[in-house]
Amino acid sequence: MVETWHDPAVSISDRVAALLAEMTLEEKLAQLGGFWAPQGEDGGDGEVAPMEDAMNAGPQTLEAASVHGLGHITRAFGTLPVGAAEGAAALEAMQRGIVARTRLGIPAIAHEECLTGFTTLGATVYPTALAWAATFDPALVGRMAARIGADMRAVGVHQGLAPVLDVVRDYRWGRVEETLGEDPYLVGSLASAYVAGLQESGIVATLKHFAGYSASRGARNHAPVPMGPREFADVILPPFEMAVREGGARSVMNSYSDVDGVPAAANRELLTGVLRDRWGFTGTVVSDYWAVAFLDMMHRTAATRADSGAQAITAGIDVELPTIDAYARLTEKVASGELDESVVDLAVRRVLTQKAELGLLDAEPALAAPDAAVDLDGPANRALAAEIAEKSVVLLDHDGLLPLAGVGSLALVGPTADDARTLMGCYSFPNHVLSRYDERGTGIAIDSLRDALAAEFPQAALVYEQGVPIRETDRSGIAAAAAAAAAAEVCVLAVGDLASLFGRGTSGEGCDAADLRLPGVQHDLVEAVLATGTPTVLVVVSGRPYALGDYADRCAALVQAFLPGEEGAQAIAGVLSGRINPSGHLPVGVPRSPGGQPGTYLAPPLGQYSEGVSNIDPTPLYPFGHGRSYTEFAYSGLELSADAIGADGELEVAVTVANTGDRPGEDVVQLYLTDEVAQVTRPVRELAGFARVALEAGQAKRVAFRVHADRTSFTGRDGVRIVEPGGFTVAVGRSSADLPLSARFTVTGAVRPAGDRRVLTTGVQITEQ
Repeated sequence: MVETWHDPAVSISDRVAALLAEMTLEEKLAQLGGFWAPQGEDGGDGEVAPMEDAMNAGPQTLEAASVHGLGHITRAFGTLPVGAAEGAAALEAMQRGIVARTRLGIPAIAHEECLTGFTTLGATVYPTALAWAATFDPALVGRMAARIGADMRAVGVHQGLAPVLDVVRDYRWGRVEETLGEDPYLVGSLASAYVAGLQESGIVATLKHFAGYSASRGARNHAPVPMGPREFADVILPPFEMAVREGGARSVMNSYSDVDGVPAAANRELLTGVLRDRWGFTGTVVSDYWAVAFLDMMHRTAATRADSGAQAITAGIDVELPTIDAYARLTEKVASGELDESVVDLAVRRVLTQKAELGLLDAEPALAAPDAAVDLDGPANRALAAEIAEKSVVLLDHDGLLPLAGVGSLALVGPTADDARTLMGCYSFPNHVLSRYDERGTGIAIDSLRDALAAEFPQAALVYEQGVPIRETDRSGIAAAAAAAAAAEVCVLAVGDLASLFGRGTSGEGCDAADLRLPGVQHDLVEAVLATGTPTVLVVVSGRPYALGDYADRCAALVQAFLPGEEGAQAIAGVLSGRINPSGHLPVGVPRSPGGQPGTYLAPPLGQYSEGVSNIDPTPLYPFGHGRSYTEFAYSGLELSADAIGADGELEVAVTVANTGDRPGEDVVQLYLTDEVAQVTRPVRELAGFARVALEAGQAKRVAFRVHADRTSFTGRDGVRIVEPGGFTVAVGRSSADLPLSARFTVTGAVRPAGDRRVLTTGVQITEQ
């Protein structure tokens, strides 16, 4: 006889109810935690995270962890350097062991990191999320996510811990590279596309970090977030709402931070009230690693580990990751009556529902990898990685030197010039795991910028000097680097970051910056090279924007690449040669000076420069949305379908963009709104829509944005999101500070509550002219 929960002909809700009724309390709790195999003596160099050994207080073997079953298997691929076939075989063995030795025989959900691609040995390393954001291309991001998901699913993985929806509020924060920039609408649009792509391939997407993590005091990792409820509601939450309601995300991961004194892991208003009751989320909430234990270890809002578990599960965290510890102790809370078993049942029901959706409750669940021999870095993956890299490189400025042509001698100088690891993000496998192993290499074929330039300019005599390291204060190579630059026709000066973890790099988790000067003594190198007078192209390969105001006027060109991945070197070289017409646009501003942080274009009037009021000018050197091309684009014919709409109406904003140059190119048409008078301070302008438009030389296209009145909404004085009547300026152009066309419209009628079913997106239609 087939048990009810095994029968796919029965509804999922009935299958889950039947299984739940059969389970003991211990079996229920076992579904609410994970197991992460100890790393062992394998050549690894230290812990992945600080205090990791102390925090892994749960069972140290899979057998011990899964006596009553198991909810999740944590990073079977992404912890150690194992190939696809070996990892798939090991995962299958783990799953079959769980099924064989437990009473109910329920497999676990296997989850992995996947922010810059599947974080495992030999998998494609795509550009970082900040680079995806520079493409302003949701469809491209969705295609990438679908490929990542297909690779993960092929080897037996079920859930991916991405994307990151934290809106950047301070560029000094180490995890800026993992984000999609400083604008909520851009973040939400791209994240929703990523979610849809990943889940299209059968992988559960996990939104993180919910919420407020990126706005920490001093831009320090895990620091408190001193933010009011209005900024939280209007800046931090909208991307998550978009990814839940538009993208259909099936999982959410909490933030480590506390906001105004309440840790996210214990915040029922956030994890249940906002996420589930208001937005209708029905998936699972998983804890960031050890976030439940942090309630007693760090936040001190709980006296014991069991108290931490009770707070977290009551708030709405369904699964404790990476291992089960606090939740295993909830038996005592239930026995004492402090925690009602129905709270446990609610979390278990969500986990089992997800397992049913994944086929893990079937009588014969698919435990073998569909394709253990899959090539995780095949030609199609690499071509897509190249396309994203090429569209993400931002040409900040140039004086006509670029594209380089007929160069006889070329000096390549700088710490990111000949180190392929500087092209990859913190959560790439080469930097996340292989950096802790000796002589392991990168596990994939990846050229350095030096390799790519040699191939791109075969006719040029290329001389290379490192000059200085990434972050060490060794100036001994500066003289040789300056001499190489002085002897060359052109110098390419490559500076920036090496991504890693917890202070081992200059960008990435726990690699926060005191200010926005280039790391180490790279500033000294730049000054020495510029002093030679040789025309210099400054190439910044980094995970955050750095202050370039000291150099901009003296460089022949400035190029920004946000950790562009395994094909990034070729993309940068192609932009320098002109083989690629640059089309990336900044998802964050580039500061003029290293101090005066935090800064963002998305600021109210007092957040802008006030001449004579303060001597600090936060105006960026290059603003949000900026990006140049080797062709020119002209904007004309701005038309609004109406000069007034009701508080629940909409209007069309149309503009013609033309390529007036002599080569094909792509521009990002950007639509901004300004609320002229409001009951609370509002941003001077905010992105309300965008469209990436490809144009042949001489071609023109009409871009029409459909803007609903809900897109003007904000949180009013009483804490309710409203559409407020009044005047609005709509402006269209190529960056937040370059808006050649503008017009006004009025929202009429009474104040209207926008509600939680409001219109979140701006429709776009592009037609030939």
